[in-house]
Amino acid sequence: MKRIATTCFSLLLMAAIACAQVPKEYQPTQLRDFPRGELMIERAKGRDTLRIWIADTQSRKEQGFMWIRDLPADYGMVFPLDPPREFNLWMKNTYVSLDMLFYDSRGRITHIAERATPLSEDIIPSGGVVSGVVEILAGEVARRGIRIGDRLTIRSPGK
Repeated sequence: MKRIATTCFSLLLMAAIACAQVPKEYQPTQLRDFPRGELMIERAKGRDTLRIWIADTQSRKEQGFMWIRDLPADYGMVFPLDPPREFNLWMKNTYVSLDMLFYDSRGRITHIAERATPLSEDIIPSGGVVSGVVEILAGEVARRGIRIGDRLTIRSPGK
């Protein structure tokens, strides 16, 4: 009986580890048509690079991370705004808590909203006129030491 219990526990543990691992090329079905790129965050004490989806159309901006149930720590989404303007977001139909980095025309972070509540319809304001916002997994702002004034560089396909 003990051997069966140990075997079952081992199988459950292996299954949990397999489920927790994110494929190297993470691409949820809901985001397959979004352009991809890279985001570099230049901080006072280092630099981070993340893979991003680019919400470059109104319909993609409206969709955002809706319906996504997991998000690796090194992935995010950028919402570029042209022309720059005040911009509000919400978490309706978004199952993953997010940190939001609002940035100006020079790529400087001007406002940060941390740990947005999943499925909430509360408005998250930009705090002024911005050129865009980046959404990343909740907790990454604190873990990476991202601060207002840090600089973002976005590289989209073909650039």
